[in-house]
Amino acid sequence: MPRIVSKINDFLKLETSAGFVLMAVALLALIANNSPLAGLYTSFLSTPVAVQFGGFEIAKPLLLWINDGLMAIFFFLVGLEIKKEVLEGELSSFDKAALPLFAAVGGILAPALVYVYFNAGDAIAIQGWAIPAATDIAFALGVLALVGSRVPVSLKILLLAVAIIDDLAAIVIIAVFYTQDLSITALSWGGVGTAVLFAMNRFGVMRITPYALVGLFVWACVLKSGVHATLAGVLAALAIPLKPKDPNASSPLHRAEHGLHIWVAFLILPLFAFANAGVSLKGINLEAILAPIPLGVAAGLFFGKQIGVFSLAWLSVKLGLAKLPKGANWLQVYAIACLTGVGFTMSLFIGTLAFDDEVILNSVRLGVLMGSLASGILGYALLKYSCRDCPIENKADTVNIKT
Repeated sequence: MPRIVSKINDFLKLETSAGFVLMAVALLALIANNSPLAGLYTSFLSTPVAVQFGGFEIAKPLLLWINDGLMAIFFFLVGLEIKKEVLEGELSSFDKAALPLFAAVGGILAPALVYVYFNAGDAIAIQGWAIPAATDIAFALGVLALVGSRVPVSLKILLLAVAIIDDLAAIVIIAVFYTQDLSITALSWGGVGTAVLFAMNRFGVMRITPYALVGLFVWACVLKSGVHATLAGVLAALAIPLKPKDPNASSPLHRAEHGLHIWVAFLILPLFAFANAGVSLKGINLEAILAPIPLGVAAGLFFGKQIGVFSLAWLSVKLGLAKLPKGANWLQVYAIACLTGVGFTMSLFIGTLAFDDEVILNSVRLGVLMGSLASGILGYALLKYSCRDCPIENKADTVNIKT
């Protein structure tokens, strides 16, 4: 048990620090795109980058290399975390997974319905229905860290588990709803590569490099197929072995997760945030803020998330399907529900899949920033109030998320 607590502790320390970095980078992007540097900011993201091998070529602006390429590495890490939690972690049994599972379902459905309510009459705008259904774990944990060590460890684990289930749902949503016209040839080659990945797992390949090389091939095929390329990262992650052949050896999955985490947290996600969080405030007024898309995104994150997560969590406990987190009360669970409305990175990412018009994307960014900021402030205030009399957790028994 102490070893498991130590691993969770290390993970949350890293995620919390990354949350603060993301906040700083988002602010930097906002300043850059609303200053004399706006032209340089736009030119930087529009820089053409091409890779060619014989007749095979991938040519995209830098922004899409970040969104389609680097984010595939992020989703590879997400896939590793999901596999680990399902096989040996907080989602490995129904007793453990029940409360975050029901809460996450509510946190996906309610925000989507709120967004649809504001945009039902617009065939283009409705494509963004999944934007407010996401949770940014790094940002949420960054807010949680501001409350300090009085927050019960069970609440931190609940937030982490809900976010992981959210990520899994986001993967399914991207695959089903945000796939363009399919190239059967490219998709078939991607399927061959995926089969090779799982064959390597079946035959006990424990080195990570072969999986990375085949995974790169699968990524290129999926990119050309019309299915979003980030899904290749998830497929590669699911093929990484969790248990080594030698019981005294380290787990390949744990090695890959440990090696990638710092790069994703402090390079890939900050780059994505810098590239996608630069909201142009030119012409922003009350009418622009209350337009259906930004209002639907903001209301979905702020109202939809807290209502959906809390109501299904409460209902599941009252029906005896789940248990209230140990040492926590309902006000604290409601505060966690508010924090799930901090969508940021994942919401921005889904926004880039739903729309390609820069004016609409700016509205999405505005809505994401408004909804995430409001959710973070309310969640922090409620936790600060509800945990004011809670004992400071013993370091041997808790998960300390201070930076």
